[in-house]
Amino acid sequence: MSQNAHATGRRAVKAVIPAAGLATRFLPATKAVPKELLPVVDRPVLQYIVEEAAAAGITDVLLVTGRGKTSMVDHFDRRPDVEQRLEEKGDLERLAAVRRTSELADIYTCRQGEPLGLGHAVGVAASHIGDNPFAVLLGDEFVEEDKPLLPDMLDLQARTGGIVLAFMEVKPSETARYGIASVAPSDLGEDIVEVTGLVEKPSPEEAPSNLAVLGRYILPASIFEAIDNTKPGSGGEIQLTDAMAQLLADGVPVHGIVYRGFRYDTGMPLGYLQAVVMLASQRADLGEEFREWLAEFVAGGAKG
Repeated sequence: MSQNAHATGRRAVKAVIPAAGLATRFLPATKAVPKELLPVVDRPVLQYIVEEAAAAGITDVLLVTGRGKTSMVDHFDRRPDVEQRLEEKGDLERLAAVRRTSELADIYTCRQGEPLGLGHAVGVAASHIGDNPFAVLLGDEFVEEDKPLLPDMLDLQARTGGIVLAFMEVKPSETARYGIASVAPSDLGEDIVEVTGLVEKPSPEEAPSNLAVLGRYILPASIFEAIDNTKPGSGGEIQLTDAMAQLLADGVPVHGIVYRGFRYDTGMPLGYLQAVVMLASQRADLGEEFREWLAEFVAGGAKG
C-alpha cells in the first residue's frame, strides 16, 4: 500500500470524469453524440459537471473517453470562427458563454480501450494523477449549483485522508441500483458518517442501510493498486466499490457525507427529462413562460 494512503493535509486539485460508456439506454441518439453532450436546456451534461469541479477549486480535469467521443474534448476547446461571428453581431452574452467553456479548467483525455467497469476506468487515470488524492465525478449526474457538495468532500478528505464518499438516502426497493454502505456515527460534523462496509448493488433484503453512494468520490492514490488487485465482480466488471472495500479492509479510513440537496441523474431517459424540465423551470430568462406552458400542457390544454 502507498505510504500516503492515510496522509492528510493535501487537498485534491485534480478530477477524473469516467465517460467511456456506450449509453445504450439513449440509442439511437448516442450513436454519434456522446451521452455526456446531450443538452440540458443550453448546456451539455458534461459542462454542468466540469463547472461543479471548477467551482470547488479543481482546475485539472481528465476525461476518460471511448471510441467516438472526441467531441467531448472539442466542447471545451476554443472556436475562433464562432467567437468572431458573435463578436461581429454584437452578441456579447453568447460570446462570453462560448468562451467560458474553454476557461473552466485544463481538460485532458485518455482512452479506456473497452468498457470494463468503473474501477477499470478510474485505473487508467493512474499516470495522470500520480501520487496525489483526486476526485472522481461520474459523467451523468450533478448536484444543485447553490447546494454544492464537492467543497465539503475535499475539505474532509484533507482532514482525514483516505476515502471520502457522498451518500444519498434511497428507498429500500432501490438499493439494487447502487453501491450501499454500512456506517457508524462520526463526531467530525453534521451529516458525516464513518463507513464500515460497502457492497455493490445489494438486494433490499441484503442491503446494510439505505445510504447509496452518489457519483462523487475523493480517493487516495493507493486506490490504483487496489484496482489492479480487484477481480471482476458484479456484471463481470471491475467495480470501484470492490477496490474501495479492499482499502477499507486494509485499514484506510473511509468517511461519507450525506447529501441533503437534489441530485440530477441524467443516466436514464426519465432522469434526463426530469433534469431538463426542472432546470428549464428555474431559468430566469424562460422559466416563467415555460412553467405556464407546462401547467397548461399537464392540464391538457396546451398542444405545442
